[in-house]
Amino acid sequence: MQQAQPRKIEKDDVFEFEFSICTLVTNMEEYREMCESFIKGGFTTDICEYLFIDNIRQNTFEAYAGLNRFLREAKGKYIIVCHQDILLLQHGMNDLQTRIEEIEIADPKWAVLGNSGSINIKYRGLHIVQGDGKEWHEDVLPLRAQTLDENFIVVKNSANLALSADLQGFHLYGADICFVADVLGYNSYVVDFKLHHKSYGNDDEKFYLLKRNFIKKYGRAFRSRFAGTTITRFYISGNSLMRILGNNRVVLFLARQFYKLFKPKKLYHTKLKGNK
Repeated sequence: MQQAQPRKIEKDDVFEFEFSICTLVTNMEEYREMCESFIKGGFTTDICEYLFIDNIRQNTFEAYAGLNRFLREAKGKYIIVCHQDILLLQHGMNDLQTRIEEIEIADPKWAVLGNSGSINIKYRGLHIVQGDGKEWHEDVLPLRAQTLDENFIVVKNSANLALSADLQGFHLYGADICFVADVLGYNSYVVDFKLHHKSYGNDDEKFYLLKRNFIKKYGRAFRSRFAGTTITRFYISGNSLMRILGNNRVVLFLARQFYKLFKPKKLYHTKLKGNK
């Protein structure tokens, strides 16, 4: 019987391409125009791969599932997730590599870059040409961002990011991937990489439905809670006072008694198909 040979994992990641350029496509002519723009900008096929999902006749994947597939399949050191209706202007691959190198020096814990996003609830960071030529210009860049716009996002492949499995649709995935990066200890930035996005976005009824689902999902994900491992118990909360109170021995004891009385182990049992 042939034995499996152990494989040593090296410290440095090895990638087949510098960039993976990933796009959900509903209009092939527009997508070809986008690809030509990128190739002219230096994203040539000897150092970049182009991946697309065909949503022309029907939605093979919605955005969350589709981008997760891209993130799994991409072999580039950096993964560009972008709309089909963008065109490069004066900035090209060399400019993007420079922006990445600058951020890498300033903050090695970056994971996501974009050209537009939200800095906080008050301020946005827009560095883009939109629609019929309306130009937004940020004088001071890079800006650490809370969320990024979906028209153009660069993901560091080695950060191993993924989008939420319990959300679906074609909106707010830029916010979702930034939230996931934040939970994993990474940061997101708006950088100086201006391009032309032909549209202004679409805040239709589906957008507001997904917004409600997004708020509900993260309300649950970021909830305060008592938790435990096989050897310790603790309370987590975004409120520092609640963290102190929740981790008091008396409070932890009372919480255990509550779970003992009202949350027995059988409530967590999942019945498998075929089992009685």
